[in-house]
This record gives sequence, structure tokens and C-alpha cells, in this order.
Amino acid sequence: MRSLTAFLLLTFSLAANAQVDYLVDWEAVGEEATGFLIDLVKIDSSNPPGNETLVAEYLQDVFADEGIESEMFALDPDRANLVVRYRGNGSKRPILIMGHTDVVGVQAENWSEQPFGGVRKNGYVWGRGTLDDKDNVTAGLIVMLLLHRLDVEMDRDVIFLAESGEEGTPEVGITFMVENHWDKIAAEYAIAEGGSAEIRDGHVHTVSIETTEKVPRRAMLVATGTAGHGSVPRVDNAVTMLAEAVAKLGRWDTPVRLNETTRAYFQRMAETSEGEAAFRYANVENAEYQQEISDWFRAHDPLLYSNLRSTVVPTILDAGFRRNVVPSKADAMLDIRLLPDEDVDAFYGQMAAIIDNPAIEIVPERIYRPVAAPSDIDNRMFQAIEDVASRLYPQSSTVPFMSTGATDMAQLRAKGVQAYGIGPARTREEMNSRFGAHSDDERIAEESLQEMTRFLWEVVLQIGAAQQ
Repeated sequence: MRSLTAFLLLTFSLAANAQVDYLVDWEAVGEEATGFLIDLVKIDSSNPPGNETLVAEYLQDVFADEGIESEMFALDPDRANLVVRYRGNGSKRPILIMGHTDVVGVQAENWSEQPFGGVRKNGYVWGRGTLDDKDNVTAGLIVMLLLHRLDVEMDRDVIFLAESGEEGTPEVGITFMVENHWDKIAAEYAIAEGGSAEIRDGHVHTVSIETTEKVPRRAMLVATGTAGHGSVPRVDNAVTMLAEAVAKLGRWDTPVRLNETTRAYFQRMAETSEGEAAFRYANVENAEYQQEISDWFRAHDPLLYSNLRSTVVPTILDAGFRRNVVPSKADAMLDIRLLPDEDVDAFYGQMAAIIDNPAIEIVPERIYRPVAAPSDIDNRMFQAIEDVASRLYPQSSTVPFMSTGATDMAQLRAKGVQAYGIGPARTREEMNSRFGAHSDDERIAEESLQEMTRFLWEVVLQIGAAQQ
């Protein structure tokens, strides 16, 4: 078991309303966190099939080595969820910190490093899950170890959930836990993935806290035509019709529409930026400049382009079986991410109008995440997050953020939990590069992992430590 040097300083922190301040050797913590993350990346928990029980067992062993009890809950024995609870005095409701243990699959031949090698190189840990979401699992693990090692007095229970199935199969993970073991994870507040910190000019400029997220409403396009010999062109060639439909939807510039969260985000970014960047942030809804700004984001900052609207992205094509046969059917998967208040049926209707071909059917996938109200930004939890961000990153601003992806916080918010997403610090270029989540060279800077772990620790103490 790796050692961690931590020191307890019995002084009072004015920034934390007279709570005890624990002085931790964060270099040692960072080294330990890096080691845990490397171990976790080496466990291939690609979903499908998942095999998250392997990760849960690893975590259980780490906790057991330090005398910490844990519980496993599984709908599928190969896809277990792990829960650890650190007991407070019960005067306040619990806080839940969680991360998912499954990862998306890989095309290993496209990677610069082995995706499950846990390679440590040039100040980064490379591998699938380093950003989504074994970094949050690692940070949560460290926080629970520190609470135990330092015997921290808490007003709240702190619950750690390492959950399975986030990447498209939440029925074995968060949905299973909410529906069958809610008493084990019920909390007032939750912290998980989905946020970020942007590095600009060498320092953290913006801390974006995920308070709401887009809604996944994927659909399959099914083009039906007449089969025949490949030497004979046909007007109803299913492949041609599908390609035309995919191209139309892929180029569709859906309308810009802000909500309370995104409007606050862009306003704050305009206030804290300069020059052309400030102009773009300030004028995303200005009809005179909107198209120009939207085009710029699409070309240079696709993350923020997506943040402005509902989106349709083709991801998988499936057609034909022989090079000289015209198939009678061709399919395309569309990854549709809707704004939280989007009318789903009306949106599908717009898609059908753009395709304008009765030979192509839009077949929606099953719905597996609920639509939930955004988390508040005027409560004690968001204030605690802002306070911690201002201490750790004095030159930064904290802003609410709408995630373009989906997280398992949707199920928590639907149960009334105020849930917030955090993430590691990266430059905007890195966020939009091939080194991001679900990319071919996913990686995290060791320094960012350490800082994110410290951020989580400080927030947990700020919102939950017993007052002295």
C-alpha cells in the first residue's frame, strides 16, 4: 500500500467559518492519486461488456487495507457498484461523491499509447478513462482515505459511490441504485463529473461547474430502397438516400437558444475575457452577429458551439454486404443531444422535414435518462464551491455550465438531489483536441489530477466538516 504523508494543523480557517483546517502534503497526495489512476486505467472496463466488478474489487481491497468497510450492490454480478460511507454526526444531510467505473470502448490501433497501459509520460497519464471517469473515481477514493486517516469530524455523512453502467447502461448502475438501494446513497448534495477548469495565460481562468446537462435522445435513420445489381443505378438506392440524409442533418445549423445556465455562463465569460473572445461571448444572441459567431465556434470551439443549441451528430453507418449488391436497407446512428426543454417530437419533425424523403424513417432509441431541473446556484453548496475555487484559483471566476454530454446526475436531480459536476483543469485547445474524453489519445495531466482531488477535498470539508 502506497504511503501518504498528511499533517493535521489545529488552527482555525476564517474562510471556512471556523472549521478546522487540515494541512495535507498535496505532492504526496498527487503521487498517490497518480498511482491509483494508473492501476484503474489498466483494468479494462469497456462498456460493453463493462466488467466493472473488477474495478469495484480493486477499490474494495484498497479500502480494506486501511480498515474501511465497503458494500457491493449488483444487478449483474459482473457489473457491481461499490458504496463507502464515512460517518458524520448526522446534524446535516449527507453529501454524495461519485464516479463511474465503466469506460467507452477503443480502437487501439488509432492510439499513440496503449489505451489500457496506464502510461505515465511527459507529465500525463494516458489511457481510456483518464478523463471519463476514473479521474473522479480516483479523487473520490483519495477523499475517503483522507477523511479516515485524519479522523475528520463531519456534520454530514460522506458517501462514495463507484458506479457501473454510465456509458449507456445505467440500469445496472445509477438507476439500479436509485430504484433498489436509495437509502445507501440518498444525499442533499452530490458531486460528480461534467465540469471543468479552463487554463488561460498559464493560470486557471474559469471554473465551470456543471449544473444541468443536455438530454440524449438518439435515433436511427433507416433508409429503405430496392435491392439489385451494383452495375445498375437506381433512384431509390438505400445507400445514396442515407448518405444524402446524413449530410443534410450533419450540416444542419440548429437554432441558437440559451437557457438560464448557458446565458449566465456566456455573460460571465464576456465579463472576464478580452478582445474578440469577449465580443463573441457577449453577442451569441445578437441577430446581427449570431451566424458569424456560430460559424466561428463550429470551426474553432465545437464544445461551445454545442453548448448553444440542440445537436445532431452522425456516428455510425451500416449498409451493404457485398461490393456488387445494392442493399435494400441502410442505417445511420444519430447521437442527438437536446437542450433540456426541447420538444422532442417537434425536433424529430424538423429532422424529417430536412431529410424530406418518405423512404427514410427516424427510429428513436429507448430513453434511459430522465429530464431534470437544473441544480441551484444560490444555495450553500454552490457558495462553498465558489469559495473553494476563489481560494485555490485566486484569478478565476466560477460559472454554472451546461454539459453537452449526459451524466448519471440526471437520475439524482430527478430525485431532488442538488448535483454539481467538476473536472480537471485544461486549456481550451486541449478540451477540443484529440486528447479528450472518448478520443483516441485520452489523457490527463498529473498536476490537474492532483488539483481536482484537492478541489473535491476542500469542497467536502467546506460543506460538511463539523464547526469548532
